[in-house]
Amino acid sequence: MNKRQTRVFAVASTAIATVVFLGLTVDSHRQFPTLTNSDQITDSVVRGQDVWHDYNCINCHTIFGEGAYYAPDLTKITQQRGTPYLTAFLKDPSQFYNEETHRRIMPNLGMADDEIADVIAFMDWVSKVDNQGWPPRPILVAGGSIPGTDLSLSQQKTEGEAEARSLPPGARPVSDDNNPIALGEALFKSAVPTCAACHSMAPGVNLAGPSLAGMATTAEKTIQSPDYKGKATTAEEFIRESIVEPSAYLHPGAMYSAGGTSFMPPSYGKDLSPEQIDQLVAYLSSFK
Repeated sequence: MNKRQTRVFAVASTAIATVVFLGLTVDSHRQFPTLTNSDQITDSVVRGQDVWHDYNCINCHTIFGEGAYYAPDLTKITQQRGTPYLTAFLKDPSQFYNEETHRRIMPNLGMADDEIADVIAFMDWVSKVDNQGWPPRPILVAGGSIPGTDLSLSQQKTEGEAEARSLPPGARPVSDDNNPIALGEALFKSAVPTCAACHSMAPGVNLAGPSLAGMATTAEKTIQSPDYKGKATTAEEFIRESIVEPSAYLHPGAMYSAGGTSFMPPSYGKDLSPEQIDQLVAYLSSFK
């Protein structure tokens, strides 16, 4: 290749690369409104962003992979924790975590009620942005991924059929006779906010919410308790009531409720179909 050919090749390559770059840039800007749900940016979301910066939340936390990587990533936090829980947590984090047990603790920032509402609105908008799986390896909130709290279907299959028979129905692989339970298990891990982010199915493992191990037995005992004022008469009815009306019965413990209101999101009754709720009830009822 002589000098003239080299020059032509360099100029042509630069021109092609420039056209491709400009095309990709234009296409990205064209998709931004859809990817970011910019039409849902309210005044509260804008104020919440200001709160996020005013309190230097990014000095410890990350969103979209940007931040200090000292504390959990909050990109999808409102899909893992409901508004009642987040509100109570921001008012007094020490109710939920302590330095002696958890080694590090979020300080009480002294946020006003309107600041808390706004920053949650901002984080809720962030959670709905299509970030296409970024960041790839975030620091998860407690319960986001804890070994031993459940058993994946792939793990169950490798254990062999005899071992699978010894598992509670809610932990068995999918089959024709337990499909509603299997679908309920999938919902437990995929509903928004995610049930598995707050509840463990392992005995004694309490996360943001109490362990649900032995849920059916616990439900029967609760119904017979004089402290129970709900309408359920069976374990299945109690579990359904707990999903759609979480404040009907308040589980003992300061970190689970406040002011007569459960920290469990009250939105499942509206966001899930009756069939999906049936599946969750079937799954949770299988733990005796």
